Amino acid sequence: MRILAIESSCDESAAAVLDAGRGLLAHELFSQIELHRVYGGVVPELASRDHVRRLLPLVESVLAKAGTQPQSLNGVAYTAGPGLIGALLTGASLARSLAYAWGVPALGVHHLEGHLLASLLEPQPPPFPHVALLVSGGHTMLIEVRSIGSYRLLGETRDDAAGEAFDKTAKLLGLPYPGGPELARLAEKGHPGTFTFPRPMLDRPGLEFSFSGLKTAVLHALKGRQLSDALRADVAEGVQLSIVETLTAKALRALDETGLQTLVVSGGVSANRALRQRLAEAARRHGARVYYPRIEFCTDNAAMIAVAGLARLQAGQHDGLAIQARARWPLESLPPVAC
Repeated sequence: MRILAIESSCDESAAAVLDAGRGLLAHELFSQIELHRVYGGVVPELASRDHVRRLLPLVESVLAKAGTQPQSLNGVAYTAGPGLIGALLTGASLARSLAYAWGVPALGVHHLEGHLLASLLEPQPPPFPHVALLVSGGHTMLIEVRSIGSYRLLGETRDDAAGEAFDKTAKLLGLPYPGGPELARLAEKGHPGTFTFPRPMLDRPGLEFSFSGLKTAVLHALKGRQLSDALRADVAEGVQLSIVETLTAKALRALDETGLQTLVVSGGVSANRALRQRLAEAARRHGARVYYPRIEFCTDNAAMIAVAGLARLQAGQHDGLAIQARARWPLESLPPVAC
């Protein structure tokens, strides 16, 4: 089976072609960062309009690179949610239209399931079952992944996600959009120990997160101070360490509670080098093994949507003629994938 996949949940337009036997044949991505940077964040209407401009050329490009004609495809997968509803509808409408014209089934894919399965694209994919730490955009979640389509939520954030904590504190420091990667780069220049920010909810049992207080702590730390380059770097180092240590401690706690020894880390924040280094050291001491998608598949992309879509289309799942787009979509509501 060979499928086309389309991703348009937020501010990246992407397409990919995945073959069940030969693997990933082609993938393309266009980022809207420059479009939104002047506004300091994603403007949903602008994101939707840009998807309209970018998606069809991306589809044409990946089909050409994959050496694939439409008649060689067995299905079309697309991101159906969660995400910005206008952005989702652009990709969903294109995917459903192409599938109808080509006479193949279409399937709306859960964006977070795509992140959970992105590491299956690697030469050495993680075994099932495992614990997944998913840190993407507005999501910070710990999930027991028994198999494709079988997920048990262990804990999630009560308010701000880790990615939002990065972005909001970066804005307080006057860093440009997107703030998370900028803060991580600046943190490398900071002096460890200059600022110690709270590690939220580590002093109580459970696997839930809460990062909303971190922004407030940074605000108090900056009060009355001149915002110099050195101060920015020291604060960035303290913020990053707080987030990294919290994620690491909760991930290890989840391994203990489930009895599993395999951790998969995915989503945009999984590209953070400090997090990868801290998790590698902690997992080694813990006797566990950590898996990641390659850096290009940590952020939103169509290859991960193709992985989830291929598994479900192979199991006979599809959406008929309906166009699916959901701003909110509980991961646990997904139907299982028959082996």
